[in-house]
Amino acid sequence: MSEKMNASQVIIVPWSESDFELLRLSNAPEMMEHLGGPETEEQLRTRHNRYLTLREREKGHMFSIVMLPNRETVGSIGYWDSHWQGENVYEIGWSVLPTFQGRGIASSALQAAISHVNAGAKYRWMHAFPSIHNPASNAVCRKLSFTLRSECEFEYPPGHFMQCNDWRLELAGS
Repeated sequence: MSEKMNASQVIIVPWSESDFELLRLSNAPEMMEHLGGPETEEQLRTRHNRYLTLREREKGHMFSIVMLPNRETVGSIGYWDSHWQGENVYEIGWSVLPTFQGRGIASSALQAAISHVNAGAKYRWMHAFPSIHNPASNAVCRKLSFTLRSECEFEYPPGHFMQCNDWRLELAGS
């Protein structure tokens, strides 16, 4: 198994036009297994454009995950405004390319994203909704001290319902 990363070996970089290729790589069937399956090229372009404007619309922030020292792009992570069970919250999601999984990269990137949102949090809570069938993402939530609230049905992408775990983290700035 690959050696574990430490947090100083992983950085998050604001999403840019050049990250469209990362979306294509992440659109593989094994990467989209828990998210309703691969998207069309048009759907990818729409999502990419949404990621590019998220920050300027002040609705969240999307990042690429970069591994040092070679500055290799290995995944994505982002948080965005959401409404859940009558509350305004942040929702967060991440993806690490298969050849880089199992090294602690998602945990390091999640810690960096939490630090980023804590610098100016407007909401008290951050939620993650990994599929109940995605043990790796559920383990990342557990490792980063999210609290498992319940199992729930979650719609993603639109029209596709899946069973997820509702993980919640209280933000420091709240």
